[in-house]
Amino acid sequence: MYTKIALVSLMGVALLMSSCGAGKKLDAANQTISDLKGQVTSLTTQNAQLTQTNLDQQQQLTNIKTRDSAIEIGLRKYVADCDANQQKLRTIQRIVAEQYAALQDMKVKIALALQDFSDRGVNVYYKDGFVFVDMQESLLYASGSSKLGTDGKKALGSLAGALNDYPHLMVYIVGNTDDKKFSNTMDNWTLSTERANSVVRVLRDNYQVDPSRLVAAGRGKYAPVADNSTADGRAQNRRTEIILQPDLQKLWDSVQP
Repeated sequence: MYTKIALVSLMGVALLMSSCGAGKKLDAANQTISDLKGQVTSLTTQNAQLTQTNLDQQQQLTNIKTRDSAIEIGLRKYVADCDANQQKLRTIQRIVAEQYAALQDMKVKIALALQDFSDRGVNVYYKDGFVFVDMQESLLYASGSSKLGTDGKKALGSLAGALNDYPHLMVYIVGNTDDKKFSNTMDNWTLSTERANSVVRVLRDNYQVDPSRLVAAGRGKYAPVADNSTADGRAQNRRTEIILQPDLQKLWDSVQP
């Protein structure tokens, strides 16, 4: 009997020991599974982060491409605008050169046309893009009068012949006086304006200069070229300026967009 009891006891101990070993293996397996789950979770998180990073980088790349495309478009437009501006500048330079040449040619022609009056107070010169023809009072009018004399009309006839060869030039006639008031019925400003009007009428009516080209103005005593304190200075100030302006319309048209 004791033998049977001992055998049973040994078998129980063996079974107990066997159960303890299986439990340890199960615990180890569960720990491994838990660790693997943790790694899977970590890898899943890392994968999500990498995926988001990849998406962010793709968006950045798209943004860069969009920016580069916009820069390229802007650069092409800038180059095209530069080319257009260069072409416009060349056109303006060509027109200015043409206008300058025309004015220089006109200055010579007017000087030749008026050479018979050169010793009677006529001065033809170029300044700041304009041709000026200065005529002294003694050639055109009697003192204090706006009525043109015979010699004045002849001089204007010679001038008109040259003007009609250049129909696109504007013609400004500006009267000037000294600072001495000559009558109680008309001030100097009125006199200077009436003298300019007289020149315009003769150019229009006697010599068929297109009136749309003619502009009359008076500046009275306010644009002197010499000292009014001397007789010679006052004589120089009593003058009529005929100013020839180039064809600015052509120049203006060339700079329009």
